[in-house]
Amino acid sequence: MTPVASAANHRVSVIVPVYNVEQYIAQCLDSIVAQTHRDLEVLLVNDGSTDGSGRICDEYATRDSRICVIHKPNGGLSDARNAALDVMTGDCVVMIDGDDMVHPRYVERLLAALLCSEADVAMCGWRSFDETVPPTPPLADGVPPTIYSGRDALQRMLYQRKGFNHSACWRMFKSEFWKNIRFPKGLLYEDLAVIYPLMCRVNKVAVIPDELYDYRLRAGSITKRMSRRRTDVLDILDALEKRVSAEDAGLLPAVRSRRLSASFNLLLLCADEAGFEDVSRRCWDGIKTLRMGCLADARVRLKNKAGIVCSFLGRRLFTALFRHVPAYGR
Repeated sequence: MTPVASAANHRVSVIVPVYNVEQYIAQCLDSIVAQTHRDLEVLLVNDGSTDGSGRICDEYATRDSRICVIHKPNGGLSDARNAALDVMTGDCVVMIDGDDMVHPRYVERLLAALLCSEADVAMCGWRSFDETVPPTPPLADGVPPTIYSGRDALQRMLYQRKGFNHSACWRMFKSEFWKNIRFPKGLLYEDLAVIYPLMCRVNKVAVIPDELYDYRLRAGSITKRMSRRRTDVLDILDALEKRVSAEDAGLLPAVRSRRLSASFNLLLLCADEAGFEDVSRRCWDGIKTLRMGCLADARVRLKNKAGIVCSFLGRRLFTALFRHVPAYGR
């Protein structure tokens, strides 16, 4: 990647929501203060933590003038991010969860990709890990970013192409694109709820192959178990389908593919939990409605197509076959 001389003149806001991550937050903050791009505004939002997370944040702020700590009552991830979006002053913004870590050149590489491509968003690769921190990966020096239009990138996110998803992490936005857009408070899958209005504003997306973001898999995470809150994804995608129908019908097949994935995922999570028969029926009804159209769509991922074929065996047999297959939620 060609170095960008003007990158040093760009302040980057780093937003870190913090809630009861006492055992992880120091690793996260160490990775941020070690960034090779030094002009940072680090906004730590202590979202009503009941452990020592807030104290640790304050300690880091006394040692590094770039760090500002916002203490607020607990309002959830969306509310915490919104509190930082309301006060950020950087030219660009990245979001890092308080239990994750980033490569020392995370900000530098994303900013270089964004500026050299004259893009609005830059994205990098990511890695998942449990309690064992993976070694620092080699970087793809000399490899230019791959450029996509905002609409193409959005479509790839909805089709769940490799390297694309709806997370607000592992990407850098020009700050101006968050004007008048905030995460919906109280919803799970808050990133999915804002990705459409955000990407509709974006002209160009630069994607680099470097795996610069380390995403921690925590035991007991809500992403690994069924709860009523998880049905938010169905509501968000239903609303998105209605909006896209009115504004950009060409994206409907991609939205329906994402709805199918969510229905498969929740259906199989319900199989191991009591008290979710209504959710299971809703998911199964969605699968039956969507499967023929998705089966005919060449862009739908193979995981979904395998699920579609097996869904014709009926709900019980489908569930028995796929309930422990990692591709479908476990």
